[in-house]
Amino acid sequence: MNTDPVATRPDLQLIALDVNGERYDVITEPRRTLVDVLRHELRLTGTHVGCEHGICGACTVLVDERPVRACLMFAAQAEGARIRTVESLSEDGDGGGGGGELSDLQRAFSEHHALQCGFCTPGFLMLAEGFLAERPDATKEEIREVVASNLCRCTGYQTIVEAIDACATTRRQACANTCDSPAGKEH
Repeated sequence: MNTDPVATRPDLQLIALDVNGERYDVITEPRRTLVDVLRHELRLTGTHVGCEHGICGACTVLVDERPVRACLMFAAQAEGARIRTVESLSEDGDGGGGGGELSDLQRAFSEHHALQCGFCTPGFLMLAEGFLAERPDATKEEIREVVASNLCRCTGYQTIVEAIDACATTRRQACANTCDSPAGKEH
């Protein structure tokens, strides 16, 4: 008797996902969304489910370093891509939210009181992480425009913009110090 769930249930498929640097083999229905697989199969609950229509941004993750609404993407579509969730931001490097040090972006959110209730925070963090990787020299106006794509009912957005701008400024200064040093020029 065949006990392989994929062979005995044609409505299931085996997919391999690269999440936070770890490979996961998941047996799932083709119609399962990435957010559902992340939360329910992989137990990475930092990615939140809000509207389930791609409007609120609470489910934002990075797919190949670009922000994506995980509620609008089938998990099978993410096969072969590098997925990062909010758990990847901790500086312990394990990607599993193992209680490591907060990343510079997370610290900036805390220092600028950009957290409030926290429900939308993971989506904003991942949106900002992807945006700053692409646009490290972003202006406050550009940051404000980008964060407008996610919904927050608590902060009024100003503290979120301030936190992202502060992180961007710190990153630019660190890069300038490293890149301008004699050791940085050798590389």
